[in-house]
Amino acid sequence: MPYGAPQKQVRLQLNVNENTHPIPEDVATDIVTALARAVLGVNRYPDREFTELRESLAQYLGHGLTRENLWAANGSNEVIQQVLQAFGGPGRRALGFPPTYSMHSIISKGTGTTWVTAERDDDYRISPATVVAAIEREQPDVIFLCSPNNPTGTALELDTIEAAYDATKGIVLVDEAYAEFDDRPSALSLLNGRPRLLVSRTMSKAFAFAGVRLGYLAADPAVIDAIRLVRLPYHLSALTQAAAVAALAHAPAMLAMVDDIKRQRDRMVSALPALGYIPLPSAANFVLFGGVTDPNATFEALLAEDILIRDVGIPHHLRVTAGSEAETTVLLDALSRLFAVGRMTQ
Repeated sequence: MPYGAPQKQVRLQLNVNENTHPIPEDVATDIVTALARAVLGVNRYPDREFTELRESLAQYLGHGLTRENLWAANGSNEVIQQVLQAFGGPGRRALGFPPTYSMHSIISKGTGTTWVTAERDDDYRISPATVVAAIEREQPDVIFLCSPNNPTGTALELDTIEAAYDATKGIVLVDEAYAEFDDRPSALSLLNGRPRLLVSRTMSKAFAFAGVRLGYLAADPAVIDAIRLVRLPYHLSALTQAAAVAALAHAPAMLAMVDDIKRQRDRMVSALPALGYIPLPSAANFVLFGGVTDPNATFEALLAEDILIRDVGIPHHLRVTAGSEAETTVLLDALSRLFAVGRMTQ
């Protein structure tokens, strides 16, 4: 199945984990200025090595990383595709732990990589013992670990990543698309001395840059060189590069909204049980909640109120993005009305 999140024009779009907060006006002004400068040179191909952007990403991430450790592409999906083109393909296997990000399996299959799976522990966690057992059983060439995990919001402990790395001779890719919303240490802290460990991230979520399409990867320079062999020439436009560099120059301002999003996430986790739902703990910018008798009916009832959330295919569960305070209030009020109607009809 292709990726197929519904696209509808509604009052509240809380289904694909976008950052619903607008970019600060002064930051937007600087981005527009940078784009205007870049437009003057679009008769020429962009910097194929996007040197300034890689330097900006290295400075943002820290952990002793340099531009030689960084790669970027049109969203983290393209980064994942390039990794699988380089290290996957026919005759090779990629391991994932569903429920997890659907594009891991879709891109694996699209690159001719065999997709194999293993079960998670209770509460959607993955222990070191579980990941090692799966690797020993499946003998994968690429292991996908998503932290925080999408769609469950579950954080992954560093000892599980270390155990996975030690148990395989293949690539271990940690997808940290939602890392800025997680207070735990990043897998970036494990990169030194682990040349087969890769950490992918995106500017779509915390940086409110979903429409720009900028994902990136931190890894050993040898991995970056391998990806150069499979990327298309000039794959990252001059406009994308300019916008991303300008946004990264304002990282503190761009990330100021993260704390507010985390507050709304935690507010939903606290409020949903009173409405009869069972929210999972989340380290991301969304909440997966269970206890939904009929997910499709609840989805359609919210859609009738101009609120779009996500049915991720887990029985009796739905997922909702943490938006602004006002958006969270509208959502909780709507769910409260549905709860009241349900009680009256029982």
